[in-house]
Amino acid sequence: MTPPAPGNANSANGSATRYRVRHATAYDYGEDVPISHHLLHLALRPHPRQRIRRSMLTIEPVPAVRSDRVDYFGNTVTYVAVQEPHRNFSVIAESEVDVFDPPALAPDSSPAWEHVRDSLRGLTGPDDGAEITQYCFDSALVVSSPDLLDYARISFTPGRPAVAAAVDLMNRINQDFAFDPAATTVATPLAEVMRNRRGVCQDFAHIAAGCVRAIGLPARYVSGYLRTLPPPGRPRLVGADVSHAWASVWCGPDGWLDICPTNACVANRDFITVAWGRDYDDVSPARGVLVGGAGHGLTVSVDVEPMEE
Repeated sequence: MTPPAPGNANSANGSATRYRVRHATAYDYGEDVPISHHLLHLALRPHPRQRIRRSMLTIEPVPAVRSDRVDYFGNTVTYVAVQEPHRNFSVIAESEVDVFDPPALAPDSSPAWEHVRDSLRGLTGPDDGAEITQYCFDSALVVSSPDLLDYARISFTPGRPAVAAAVDLMNRINQDFAFDPAATTVATPLAEVMRNRRGVCQDFAHIAAGCVRAIGLPARYVSGYLRTLPPPGRPRLVGADVSHAWASVWCGPDGWLDICPTNACVANRDFITVAWGRDYDDVSPARGVLVGGAGHGLTVSVDVEPMEE
């Protein structure tokens, strides 16, 4: 793995790509339902490598109630309630965003992962402590196990630099696990994914996060998108037509390192962030409750178009 190219992640003058993103979600309930409630994680998240220029949600039918809030993890969540009979429900999220290069990293020059782990004990303030250490613990979909620990220890050997270990873990997951959309659902237990070595990007992000947490380091689950059309001469990334997921590993002084086991690469300007949390449950693009209905048809399409090169 080649370290990311240098770039200024905190400056609008740094190297960036501007994208137009369109995420369309449509439900067909089979028959009219009188009322439905929905929680949406579809607004892109600002962060040092990402500047949001425009963001809009178009919802049909027009909801009787709509509100936006920032959740515990700092993501924008939209709540809507449709209070009239409707057979279909659709959401179109449209955004324009500038994505900057990550800072250059030297994997072999980062602190040993044990040092990073032990330094977490010194993070005591509400801003620098909880925001990082909360990602050390089990979550609903990522529960520690001996299998995860054993798999992690192959990469996190004694004294190995944290960045180098995280990158090695990423590459091993990519090599050892087959991308197979038919192998899992959102309800497939992580232990089954570990046993069968098959799944999709959400599963691989959970595996990476579970391994990192098993050895005592924080790891976030990140949801977002990939550039749909690669630059000339570069291969198309797996998962570019739908929502994507990857993991982010705390590496101490080097900060958070976003790793994509699905494509064996560190997140760069091809990756657009929507939200992050402990696992998929925290940041699922759309979830809801409805009364009635006769089935559940779902259609999702994602288009990520670079506006200028």
